[in-house]
Amino acid sequence: MSDVVTPTDVTVEVREASRWFGQKVAVSEVSCGFGPGVTGLLGPNGAGKTTLLRMLTGLVRPSAGDVRILGVDPRSSPDVYRRVALVPEDEHVPGFLTAMEFVKFNGTLQQLADPVSAARRALEIVGLMDVADRELSTYSKGMRQRAKVASALVHDPEVLFLDEPLNGTDPVQRVHLIRLFGELGEQGRTVIVSSHVLGEVERMADRVVAMVDGRLAGVGTIAALRDAMSDIPRKLRIDCDRPRILAGALISRGYVEGVDVWEGGVDIDVVDTDSFGREIATLAVQADVRLVSVEPRDESLESTFRYLVGGR
Repeated sequence: MSDVVTPTDVTVEVREASRWFGQKVAVSEVSCGFGPGVTGLLGPNGAGKTTLLRMLTGLVRPSAGDVRILGVDPRSSPDVYRRVALVPEDEHVPGFLTAMEFVKFNGTLQQLADPVSAARRALEIVGLMDVADRELSTYSKGMRQRAKVASALVHDPEVLFLDEPLNGTDPVQRVHLIRLFGELGEQGRTVIVSSHVLGEVERMADRVVAMVDGRLAGVGTIAALRDAMSDIPRKLRIDCDRPRILAGALISRGYVEGVDVWEGGVDIDVVDTDSFGREIATLAVQADVRLVSVEPRDESLESTFRYLVGGR
């Protein structure tokens, strides 16, 4: 599945990578590539997402296989970190520093010519400039998350790794950060977001990488992943004026596995959407049924991911 959707301009690549800790295998033979845009890294707890992120960023060496960021091994080519940033899930920030001091410090570590101006720009991007002189210990969790994002953006990275970046943010902050990450992807940066909040990833990611039990479960756009699962019936909702009549016409078709009638239409499970698409209009005319709409009920990231993990 990943062969179809691997970006043509790969900036981050993992090849046959595994990582084990003693007898525990955290990641097993994972191969995939990431390119410009926003990619969501998804999986239930214990799926191996954080371990994969740590390998991708060079914090953990693969037990087997290798990783490349912008064409180099990050552990043997530390200069690449001037072009890369990580927002870790861990909450640790120095509470005695102000947000300005915290972000400026990272700019200094990156040897920026003007870390103060760079820090001001990054804080403005995340909407914290008006409280930049407050100590981080006075910030809410969501505000500290935004300060961490500002610190990661201070040196204008080409590749940005985000581990649960929306944790603790309120709805307004989430909207702001989701929009920001989308804009960064549109600028041609590679943004990799690890998250368990499926709806939020769906709003900002161009493609998803799903992991289960340390292995790759699927890679691609939501629609492409769902299309690849051809052995699973597609769930469709048909709005119409005479649902019982239409249900009777559909139930005899070989490509319809299930029919559920409700007041305003029919829900069906279809194993051959091409045949359904060719015949539905004709069936409706023959049954004297007025169709209002036909929509998928399982194109969301949540439903797709539920198929991929097989109920885990």
